[in-house]
Amino acid sequence: MAKKLKIRDLTLRDGQQSSFATRMNQAQIDRCLPYYKDANFYAMEVWGGAVPDSVMRYLNENPWTRLETIHKAVGKVSKLTALSRGRNLFGYSPYTDEIIDGFCRNAIESGLGIMRIFDALNDVDNVKSTIKYVKQYGGIADCAVCYTVDPKYPEPGFFQKLMGKKKPAPVFTDAYFLDKAKQMAELGADMITIKDMSGLIPPRRVATLVKLFKEHLSIPVDFHTHCTPGYGLASVLAAIIAGVDVVDTNCWYFAEGTGAPALELVYVFCKKLGIDLGVNMEAVAQINTQLREIRKELNQSVFGTEKPEPKAFNPQTDKLPVEVDALFDEAIRAAKADDEAATIDACRKIEAYFGFPAPNELVQKAEIPGGMYSNMVAQLQQLKAEEILPRAMELIPSVRLSAGLPPLVTPTSQIVGAQAVNCALDEKAGRPMYTNKSSQFVGLVKGEYGKTPVQIDPEFRFKICGVREETPYDTSKYQMQPNPELPEAGGAKLAATEKEVLLLELFPLVAKKFLTDMKVKAYEAKKAAEPKPEAPKPEAKPAPAFTGNTVNAPLPGRIIEVLVKVGDTVKTDDEVVVLEAMKMENSITTDYAGTVKRILVEPGQTVPTDAVLVEIE
Repeated sequence: MAKKLKIRDLTLRDGQQSSFATRMNQAQIDRCLPYYKDANFYAMEVWGGAVPDSVMRYLNENPWTRLETIHKAVGKVSKLTALSRGRNLFGYSPYTDEIIDGFCRNAIESGLGIMRIFDALNDVDNVKSTIKYVKQYGGIADCAVCYTVDPKYPEPGFFQKLMGKKKPAPVFTDAYFLDKAKQMAELGADMITIKDMSGLIPPRRVATLVKLFKEHLSIPVDFHTHCTPGYGLASVLAAIIAGVDVVDTNCWYFAEGTGAPALELVYVFCKKLGIDLGVNMEAVAQINTQLREIRKELNQSVFGTEKPEPKAFNPQTDKLPVEVDALFDEAIRAAKADDEAATIDACRKIEAYFGFPAPNELVQKAEIPGGMYSNMVAQLQQLKAEEILPRAMELIPSVRLSAGLPPLVTPTSQIVGAQAVNCALDEKAGRPMYTNKSSQFVGLVKGEYGKTPVQIDPEFRFKICGVREETPYDTSKYQMQPNPELPEAGGAKLAATEKEVLLLELFPLVAKKFLTDMKVKAYEAKKAAEPKPEAPKPEAKPAPAFTGNTVNAPLPGRIIEVLVKVGDTVKTDDEVVVLEAMKMENSITTDYAGTVKRILVEPGQTVPTDAVLVEIE
């Protein structure tokens, strides 16, 4: 057990993303920054993940400004960290080296110190380019091994056992995770993170992995987890006692629940263990004063309600009740004795005393990420088919195994979850399973995301994709996004700088709207002094009458692409529109042959269920 432990604060990225839908605006961030400068965290995760998308989509703010403003305020006191998905960066398709190069260079020039790089499949080939460019431009390459568990397969039936059928052998063993970490270290990783995005790793397992990594690696080891299923705090304590170098925490009012463990509770443990965090807890108390008010603002603006907050606690000034202080001692004793049940029990009692959310037992038993579960629920609510949720949950292991047993992390958790829902809907409608499949599921099975942990049956691949051989994504066919001049902005270029071009490439629809609005606003500001004639009020248009057959939206979503134009001849089952729903791209086909008479939607438009997309005669 080390005498010093480094803290990576997640509050301004993962903390707000996990608990408050990534809605902190720049003004709220700015209120915290003077205190962050004094807090002396080893690192602060402030960017990547959902931040760049969300600040444009919901806050109409520039992601680069967010990173640069934080760097200007904090300076070199703490290393700023971002999260990226290897070759996919933030999207669903692999990007070319040119884009990865430009992204890493601009991020580091804007103040980024550490890039945490992971791949949803733990395919080490997918992190090579990012490691290369991060190090080339002076950043620290933090490579994450995504922790996951083998599915709970149903027991083979009596006749299946007679036929010799057995459960699949375990894949996600200690040797599997160590092998991935060693491969990343050989590629030049400066540190390795055990990334438990679902909070599924119990204390004994993380202690084993930390000791294993420390024995075989010569670079620092970080541990990242969440508290959703109720293991987070206990597992962080076990990792500390096992000798981990860095742990990820959130400040009090953004901690626990779906987020990471609270720094203040880790501080109490470390004080008892004689471990120095190097963090100025007085500054942290001032950060919490701001976060408590911001929490209230976000609850009202995002959720329209006031979620219960934990009891106020400052570990430097507040004296713990004797019985609660004893729980900390009991958790330490149990963790040192490798008594997992007692460690978890003591930590959960500590969390309950302070009023943090109770463990999510459904997520714990299902062993899937909380976000994956909530996405499935939301998808079924939109379809008014909540009753098939139990069946969709049952199908997850088989869908996941058929797709090569990917770890359940963004985006594979959404891909597998959405496909389990599609299969349950197919079954309910009397259709063969996999009749409906997202473009992402097809891409995953085809091989476009990289190598899956287990090989995919060629016959299943043929059924889903029409090919039997694994087919990697061909980045040579990558086409840059259109970058037109905007007449409504006086002819200004949609993306005028390299940073704007990168936003357009990484977030095409969101950035197009954001950049257009920004350019139009700037142009109109220049013309503000000019008198403008009053525009006539538009006349209400009658709803179109349809004389032909229509292709309708099977579920609510956003139009990504229209694949036909008026006058085109189409055959039955031809793809006509690509619709994004629940983060998945769905190819919408026509049930009718004929000529395209009208197109009633355009890219970027949000449509409800049954909205008419195309009329065919």
